[in-house]
Amino acid sequence: MTEYRVLGRTGLKVSPLCLGAMMFGWWGEPDQEASARIIDRALDSGINFIDTADVYSQGQSEEFVGQALAKSGKRDEVVLATKCHGVMGEGPNQRGNSRRWIFQAVENSLRRLGTDWIDLYQIHRPDPATDVEETLGALTDLVRQGKVRYIGSSTFPAHRIVEAQWAAERRSLERFVCEQPPYSPLARGIEADVLPTAERYGMGVIVWSPLAGGWLTGRYRKGRELPQTRRSANLPQRYDMALEGNQRKLEAAERLAVLAEETGISLIELSLAFTIRHRAVTSAIIGPRTMEHLESQLPAAGVRLSDDVLDRIDEIVPPGTTLNQADTGWQPPELGDAALRRRP
Repeated sequence: MTEYRVLGRTGLKVSPLCLGAMMFGWWGEPDQEASARIIDRALDSGINFIDTADVYSQGQSEEFVGQALAKSGKRDEVVLATKCHGVMGEGPNQRGNSRRWIFQAVENSLRRLGTDWIDLYQIHRPDPATDVEETLGALTDLVRQGKVRYIGSSTFPAHRIVEAQWAAERRSLERFVCEQPPYSPLARGIEADVLPTAERYGMGVIVWSPLAGGWLTGRYRKGRELPQTRRSANLPQRYDMALEGNQRKLEAAERLAVLAEETGISLIELSLAFTIRHRAVTSAIIGPRTMEHLESQLPAAGVRLSDDVLDRIDEIVPPGTTLNQADTGWQPPELGDAALRRRP
């Protein structure tokens, strides 16, 4: 039986594994019926939480999810989450966190999902060009209109999470009830600040990339030919073995795989169980492209790692350590633009 967890202080109960829909659509599985079978199997297993975003396959993921839920008749049983912020068109205002775009984006998502409301509407990334009060004001109006039940952030650094909480309190606006950061045994940086901050403000935490973008599936092992995928081609900074950070990831992945074998579970189960064992984490997002992927991930919900195993993971990758900074999910613009660091 699935043991559901409360999302922050909302009272909303969600499964410890959340079905991520990024791979549904032309980014991954282009067949709607195949995607629907994965969704149905996940729901039958006890998962009641689905996360997608408008930018995934440029809206096709939302369409696939909406069609699957309509066919199964299980919309009311599902906590449905989606996100806005990413580029959805050529126009300069078809992206970001402005009131204008949020109002348009939510209508587009509601239409694609075939629903009257979104349970959790998240801001996919920070937008330095938009005041957070502008964003929270727009989201508050959506909650009051009944189009959105709760709001959250994704891949926000700790200081921006605090800024948003303060702005909400100061202006009597809806607050972010959860944060969605990247987290895995190879990317533990959020343990130092984001997770304690989320706990401090009573926020739920839904972690993405708990398998480190495939590094913790068992396919990345020393002495083997490393897989060549579209993702590795598009994101060389996260996969190019000429980079020291990725060499460190391969070494750690090998040691974690050995630990999983000694523990009697798969590396996938070890990695997912690690993330959902953290006291601040509500749910981990799994992103299967195939039914085989899903079946390999579902057992992790029933795995509870011993303190001895957790201690050994800490020895392999120390707490608060991200082996490759490219895995943090968002880079402050001040690090990429020298003009933002230098006085004119």
